[in-house]
Amino acid sequence: MAEGVLAVGRELDPVETELKLSATGPTPLRRLAEVPALGDAPLGTPETYLELDRYMDTDDGRLAAAKWACRLRSRSRTHRVSLKGPPISANGLGGALHRRPEIEGDASARPDPAGWPPSAARDRLLELAAGRPLHEQLSLRQRRTQRAVGGEHDRLGTLSLDRVLVVLGGEPVGRLWCVELELAGSGLAGDRAVTARLPGLLADLLRIVGLTIEPLTELERALAVVGRGRS
Repeated sequence: MAEGVLAVGRELDPVETELKLSATGPTPLRRLAEVPALGDAPLGTPETYLELDRYMDTDDGRLAAAKWACRLRSRSRTHRVSLKGPPISANGLGGALHRRPEIEGDASARPDPAGWPPSAARDRLLELAAGRPLHEQLSLRQRRTQRAVGGEHDRLGTLSLDRVLVVLGGEPVGRLWCVELELAGSGLAGDRAVTARLPGLLADLLRIVGLTIEPLTELERALAVVGRGRS
């Protein structure tokens, strides 16, 4: 999910804005699944999903060279592709605030975008791959718990609590525990109002023992796990 738009070349790309934190294990995630609120923002009923995220690139790394990442996500027999671009600014709030273009669309389990339903994400991916087939870099098997942040008429975003197993070549190589607060909203005035509350929301999250600011993306963290496994 993404909010806002970003001009990139000839197109307007949606912009994803989120706070990222890492956890030392499952305990902070359980705590966040139970607390009724973050500061004065109520938290909605937890909903949990099993997801498979496959990160794709060409054999010669064309997407990485262009500083884009391709995530093919499967959840409950649905498949979505997300293209995430380079940061549009340095991470704010001590590294916790991430903002980058994100383009999404329907996909299928097969990593062949030519066969997917038409979407801006599919078109951009075909352009980035330049005719080269896609291959899986690694996959993340995760149990994701999500909670709405804010009330029905004051929705701030979505809190995601992820228990992640990093898989390379079909073999588990490590685990991650991740917390993300992704902003909702459209329209500049609303986005500014929500953004102004981010420092307080971050402070509330950091009061949970075992949480720290995470300057890396989930893919960057997973690649670091793979690198440690190979060393």
